[in-house]
Amino acid sequence: MKEKSYLLYVLFMAARYFFFSGMTFLLFYVIFRKNVVQLKIQKLFPKDKDYKREIQYSILTMFIFAGFAYLLSATSFWQYTRIYRDFNEHSIGYFIFSVVLAILIHDTYFYWMHRLMHHPKVFKYVHLVHHKSTNPSPFTSYSFHPFEAVVEAAVILVIVFLIPIHKFAIGLFLLFMIVFNIYGHLGYEIFPKWLLQSSIGKWFNTSLNHNMHHKYFNDNYGLYFRFWDEWCGTTHPDYQKKMNQMLHQKS
Repeated sequence: MKEKSYLLYVLFMAARYFFFSGMTFLLFYVIFRKNVVQLKIQKLFPKDKDYKREIQYSILTMFIFAGFAYLLSATSFWQYTRIYRDFNEHSIGYFIFSVVLAILIHDTYFYWMHRLMHHPKVFKYVHLVHHKSTNPSPFTSYSFHPFEAVVEAAVILVIVFLIPIHKFAIGLFLLFMIVFNIYGHLGYEIFPKWLLQSSIGKWFNTSLNHNMHHKYFNDNYGLYFRFWDEWCGTTHPDYQKKMNQMLHQKS
């Protein structure tokens, strides 16, 4: 029975990955490919072998992510965390705040974990799998070495032990995570010009920002925001130049 339950979590992870990645791939790489060419960051497209490799590694990632989901949802382990299941334990305001806080915690976790993954003694054994996608696509979003997939998924343990969070808030956080992750690897810069030029929008991470990380292999280590890159001086020196060029194309 437990094995069957775990497989259901695997199927859910697979459905979520292929729905969001497949939908964006179909829209930007097939149906509207010629219509949105001006938004393409790298003008060339990945090869079929790249998509195949990304999907193969992503399937391994699904099994690992499903294991964490199963642990927190289908076993008694959640009772040792700060997960709560009764809405009355905290206000709706806190429910929303906990999602935002989870995103900020993840952003910090990811930045420092990501920099560690780029250490020469770690990179070629683990993170290189993800960086084989020098020209990322939506399918790159889950393309990790199994060890990196474990480290990526472990952020949820940090969150559930650190802050009180409702199970549905976790669901919203995970939904935001996969959508933004796919946007970061989309290969197109789709944020509107007004947002990219706004005082708030400039702090958001962008598809261009992460695409440059895949292309040049260093700098731009952030996930959702650019705070840590700016504070630590790890923004790629050509980022603003590239962004200005992209904004000009959007004119």
